[in-house]
Amino acid sequence: MPMLSVMRKSARVRPLARIAIFVGSAALMCGACSSSDLGGAQNRRTNSGSTPDGAYDIVITNGHVIDGTGNAWFAADIGIRGDRIARIAPPGMLSNATAATRIDAGGKVVSPGFIDIQGQSAFAFTVGDGRDAGKVSQGVTTEILGEGSTPAPVNVGSFIGAATVRVYTKGFTAGDPTPAELDTMRTLTANAMRDGAFGVASALIYPPGNFATTGELVEMAKAMSPLGGVYISHMRSEADGYLEAIDEALRIGREGGVPVEIYHLKAGGVRNWFKAPLAIAKIDSARAAGQDIAADMYPYVAGGTSLSACTPPWATEGDKLLERLRDPATRAKIVAEMRAPKSTWENLCSLATPAGVMTVGYEKPEMKKYEGKRMGEIATMMGKDWANTVVDLLLATDARVGMLVFMMSEPNVEMQMKQPWMKFGTDAEGQDPDSAKALTHPRSYGTFTRILGHYVRERQVMPLEEAVRKMTSAVANRLSIRERGLLREGFYADVVIFDPATVIDKATYTQPHQHSIGIQSVIVNGVRVWDNGKHTGAKPGRIVRGPGWTGGGGMK
Repeated sequence: MPMLSVMRKSARVRPLARIAIFVGSAALMCGACSSSDLGGAQNRRTNSGSTPDGAYDIVITNGHVIDGTGNAWFAADIGIRGDRIARIAPPGMLSNATAATRIDAGGKVVSPGFIDIQGQSAFAFTVGDGRDAGKVSQGVTTEILGEGSTPAPVNVGSFIGAATVRVYTKGFTAGDPTPAELDTMRTLTANAMRDGAFGVASALIYPPGNFATTGELVEMAKAMSPLGGVYISHMRSEADGYLEAIDEALRIGREGGVPVEIYHLKAGGVRNWFKAPLAIAKIDSARAAGQDIAADMYPYVAGGTSLSACTPPWATEGDKLLERLRDPATRAKIVAEMRAPKSTWENLCSLATPAGVMTVGYEKPEMKKYEGKRMGEIATMMGKDWANTVVDLLLATDARVGMLVFMMSEPNVEMQMKQPWMKFGTDAEGQDPDSAKALTHPRSYGTFTRILGHYVRERQVMPLEEAVRKMTSAVANRLSIRERGLLREGFYADVVIFDPATVIDKATYTQPHQHSIGIQSVIVNGVRVWDNGKHTGAKPGRIVRGPGWTGGGGMK
């Protein structure tokens, strides 16, 4: 079924004919996503085959190079030959070099391409036109998928979704796995790592992901530990049980013997904002004690997901949410739990309050009148309380409607950005203003440029060099992506040229489908995919594989 960017975490996890992440194809559909390497140094290409020795396909001159290490910028010329950076030379040394294309980066920053550690563009790559223009326009050259459920087969980098493993093993039912099922989970996880996954990704507030036990996640972690896997998680709580959820993630990493990464770190709901510094202190304490734990985030005070996330998890067990909502007695039980001031599950609508929930992504024409309106306003229009309004919207849209939930604080966003172990991800699907039809979260277009423009230039939250490091090499190092994330001779030529004085996001919550400005050029594997405000149509991306890849394909 079609997938909206704001609905990527729905209760539906598409079953797989096979659990392997990759199927061996080296040809990518996407122009934004590129690979770490296709088998190691033996497959390195440093010449395009058509460029004479000593000549370059692209020469970039007059730029301020920020190489991704966090070091201060320096002046240099860059020569690209084929898909690699062939030369980084003192300024002026490549002025007279033979080059098929020359780019004057005068007054601009030249940096590694940005790596989106939490992308959601599976639909854009497999069903859409593959250009992923919204991501490219903000400088993204590599995208990592797989939160919770795994879109397979997908020719981009991915984690194996913990929910995908669980559905393959147990279906959509709750309950502890049997010893035989645990063994299947371990086997599937190890096979996925050998097929190129970066680790296991869980989404523990959404069914069926929240049916997972801590024990089964530990066992999956143990299975991937010898293969270099990372446990990355949308934790079981980002609100009332926030600190306890970090403890669970720490336990999984500690007992499973793997590094831990927390998706979109946040303290949700006004009553939980005070926990943000406590969470940072907890992570710092664990790191001081020797445990490898870090996090990523997006630069917004609103999150986005399916409106169905406002119903209790049991309501979606067995993928029967709509059936239960149509039954009057069961509906009444669901509504009562939604209204409860405190619950054992993450009630996002209650945390954000009806005034903080904006509905988006309507497909049916008769429902468009509610697009972009807050839940409180829609409830008034319908003459019902907010919980029954949510249920009616889900029934009227076949549960195909999303929401933006405003529940974080701006001071906490800035505080988190400053942490040395923080990285950045969009948590969004790349879109295109030319074809988009419904509202979506502005992070689809503006995550990285918002950081560079608003938080670095305007708010001075961190130095530009540090922001670039967190967008590039920090992610590459975390996921063991080789030969990307830095501007180095011999590395793949993923390059972004942007104007530090003008780069900024333009997408807003009410007008999201706007490309960022200030990104002059985006180069993926030595090919320009973005040039002065337009996508070139090129799609030179490749597979990104994790450290456990054995070089083959299929089940082991």
